[in-house]
Amino acid sequence: MIDPYSSEVLKPLYVKDEACRKILLEEAKEIPLTVISSAAAANAVMLGGGYFNPLSGYMDLADVIGVAERMQMSSGLFWPTPVVNMLRGNSLSEEIKSAGKIALRDPNVVGNPVIAVQAVDKIEIVTEKQIGEIVKHVYGTTDHEHPGVAAFTEAGDTLISGPIEVLNFSYFSTEFPDTFRTAVEIRNEIKEREWETVIAFQTRNPMHRAQKSFAGWHKMN
Repeated sequence: MIDPYSSEVLKPLYVKDEACRKILLEEAKEIPLTVISSAAAANAVMLGGGYFNPLSGYMDLADVIGVAERMQMSSGLFWPTPVVNMLRGNSLSEEIKSAGKIALRDPNVVGNPVIAVQAVDKIEIVTEKQIGEIVKHVYGTTDHEHPGVAAFTEAGDTLISGPIEVLNFSYFSTEFPDTFRTAVEIRNEIKEREWETVIAFQTRNPMHRAQKSFAGWHKMN
């Protein structure tokens, strides 16, 4: 099997050790908390599951602009779209800066439980002009009717970057128990089945019958 992207081993950010998880949950009670955007929560799930290997967390502004304009982070790593935690307004900025960490609450689960704890590297204000340029490069439009543009522009103007430790997979593992897999689980299953050829086909929702047939055709050819 080929190595994970840009590393020899997969680096999922989900905290498996129960004792460490308890410590983080207790710590979350003592540091600033905020309900993040749905997109940021989805990014946390992807980071936790190892899908966004080798990223260690949310990008800073330099990386966001580099990815948007050139699909390249400051390190030179190829990456196609920004992975961000944007907050609306900066009322918590000083509190977050002082604590050095922030507990991220899930907007998609009742009660908004903490989905991850983030160490704060930078707190940066993104101007309206910069936001417009970013979405234009990434989505090819600034039209708010585009769901990607709407999600990015409505998330806020305060960019919180830094590594995260993920505590759960939001609603994915409970609502889709038969189909949700982390990148680690997928790779392990490929090994167990001794598959030598695997077709990667990315969709925004579960693969339907025509897409399955299309992927099968490519495997045969």
